[in-house]
Amino acid sequence: METKNIMIVGVGGQGTLLTSRVLGGLAVRRGFDVKLSEVHGMAQRGGSVVTFVRYGESVAEPVIEPGQADVLIAFERLEALRYAHFLKKDGVAIINDHRIDPVPVMTGAADYPKSIIENLSARYKTVSADATGFAARMGAPKAFNIVVLGIVARHLDFSYDDWLSVIEAVVPPKTVEMNKKAFDAGYNGI
Repeated sequence: METKNIMIVGVGGQGTLLTSRVLGGLAVRRGFDVKLSEVHGMAQRGGSVVTFVRYGESVAEPVIEPGQADVLIAFERLEALRYAHFLKKDGVAIINDHRIDPVPVMTGAADYPKSIIENLSARYKTVSADATGFAARMGAPKAFNIVVLGIVARHLDFSYDDWLSVIEAVVPPKTVEMNKKAFDAGYNGI
């Protein structure tokens, strides 16, 4: 099997690290060699957070270079734009259609770009959904990343049961059922 490269991007506090643990757990469960790498910007202050998940028969290094990502998971629109160049030509961007203004936008020093998803869709295979809004409506706003993973599951070769087992093992015990519902929502096309 060729090495699979997944990049997860978001803003501090959005669950990129939990998401990478779920993806890494799936790959380990299937017997793959797995490398995870985390790059923290000003995560505690709402800055960019990037995690790489690479798995396959033998993975030499944890970092993904531009043009190598099979899947880009973006928990915020601007982060998708910022890291889209990491996608392969036939890769897929899965984007949470949510906006978090960075400090330069909040202070008026910069404008938030318009039509991000539309512009990315013109260049890449793109799937977007308002996972944040959906998770909030289901009463579990922190589970939006698991909603996104449900969407991601349709683009990776892991069984539905494996996804649920790993989610159950990784999320806090009192949130298991809610996270399973969140995953199902994404998997079944919110």
